[in-house]
Amino acid sequence: MSLIRFENVSKRYDKIQVLKDVYFQLSRGERIGLIGKNGSGKTTALRLILGREEPDEGVVEIESKIRIGYFSQFSELDGNKAVLDILEELFGDVHSLKMKLKYIGEELGKNYPESELDHLARKQASLLEEMEHCGGWTYQNRIETVVSRLGFSRNHQLRPIEQLSGGWKNRAALAQILLEEPDVLLMDEPTNYLDIEGQAWLETWFRKFRGGLVVVSHDRQFLDSVVTRIIEIESYHFQEYRGDYTEYVRKKQTKMKTLERQFQHEEELLAYESEAIADRREALRDPSAALKRKMANIKKRTVPRPVDQIVTALYRGAHVPNVLAKVSGLSKEYADQLLFIDLSFEIERGDRVVIIGPNGCGKSTLIKCLVEQVQPDTGEINLGKNAGLAYFNQIAGELDPKDTVSHAVNIYGEAFNAPRKAVNRFLNLMRFSEESLYQRIGTLSGGQRARVALAKCLLSGAGLIVLDEPTNHLDITSSQVIERALVNFFGAVVVVSHDRFFIDKVATRMLVFDGSGEVCQVNGNWTIWSAARSG
Repeated sequence: MSLIRFENVSKRYDKIQVLKDVYFQLSRGERIGLIGKNGSGKTTALRLILGREEPDEGVVEIESKIRIGYFSQFSELDGNKAVLDILEELFGDVHSLKMKLKYIGEELGKNYPESELDHLARKQASLLEEMEHCGGWTYQNRIETVVSRLGFSRNHQLRPIEQLSGGWKNRAALAQILLEEPDVLLMDEPTNYLDIEGQAWLETWFRKFRGGLVVVSHDRQFLDSVVTRIIEIESYHFQEYRGDYTEYVRKKQTKMKTLERQFQHEEELLAYESEAIADRREALRDPSAALKRKMANIKKRTVPRPVDQIVTALYRGAHVPNVLAKVSGLSKEYADQLLFIDLSFEIERGDRVVIIGPNGCGKSTLIKCLVEQVQPDTGEINLGKNAGLAYFNQIAGELDPKDTVSHAVNIYGEAFNAPRKAVNRFLNLMRFSEESLYQRIGTLSGGQRARVALAKCLLSGAGLIVLDEPTNHLDITSSQVIERALVNFFGAVVVVSHDRFFIDKVATRMLVFDGSGEVCQVNGNWTIWSAARSG
């Protein structure tokens, strides 16, 4: 039975077409990954299901009496109630049953006639059965499991929602919807702000979910692990691919041979994606051999593919020292929590260092120490002579909303002296059309602004780029382009990320935080490291 149906649905805003002649069905037990470029209509499709938008043509049908839960990447939770209180309120029926049982227990202790006591005992048995049926004896364990797996400390559980950051509000909203267990889940980027352990637990939860799931996500590892069908929004239509993300890549490549290309370099990016999938499989089988091959490929000089030449052409003549930074004896703690102690490492030209670990363990603090926004308790950081440093998050925060995309990038760093045509080709690769090059930054989506900031980082002339969760709010294709740009960057990259697929395609080594102050330095990427640990 179909829980949700789209029949010939079309939607436009003013004169801009978003969806056209869309047919779609969601059945119980299906887990659908909804993908597409930023602005392609993914959120519009969710809003149509929720009834927050009406189609211009066609019909959206929802099976009667089904409960729909919606998680937005921009949390709608607010107010002065504590996280734990909000989650407790979800089990009002359980609290009501407890009160009734308490009352009957008190009544049974009184000196009533035997017939009345029998009646109370039968009522008590019925309520106990009802408690068993609704999970009334285990609901607190369910709450504790969800909040702990999503990274909530006891302090965060008791804090009012209005005092939480945007990321923690998101996680509170996610906990709420998981505990509600509706018939249909609509999830918009649920893995943003989760650490890798939280993502892995959420994947397991979704695989056990027996309702219908529609998830918008740029997290390819998550899609590969969870979904049973991919729907890509292309040219206003739903294009369906049975299977997980790996199957989608394979089938899309076959389809590309018979269809006109959607943009110039999409086939090349899909080829890179297939290579990454093959590398991950090999790393799981033999992590040691995979690491040796990865390092050999980095050192091997080959003629870059056309999509890479657009990036490398802008770096001709750029020179940076071999050692870009030295970190010696670094330590930091906050409120008696040790984040890292006596941490030392070097960053050399060609390094792609990814920092991973559980939430709150000190990854972003280390980044802020590197960019001199936070002072370490002990130790020092020395940048190489003429190295230069570009901090993605700072550049993103300083973008002028009145400036245009083209002007903001072309007046900056290496781009200032490069041919305008070459810079614009680079921006085209970063998924800015000729028309959008002259769009005001203030009118861009979050993903588009992130791409402008990254373009400025890459063309800044700095030898070291530092990034904190750069793929949040990006669509999959934008993430692919950013990965290619970072791989071909002439200097070194240090990045905090929980995106396992991104880590696998970019990292040459990792700094792994364990949450207790210890930091392990690892050669290779996430799959090589995790396969070696479990081998």
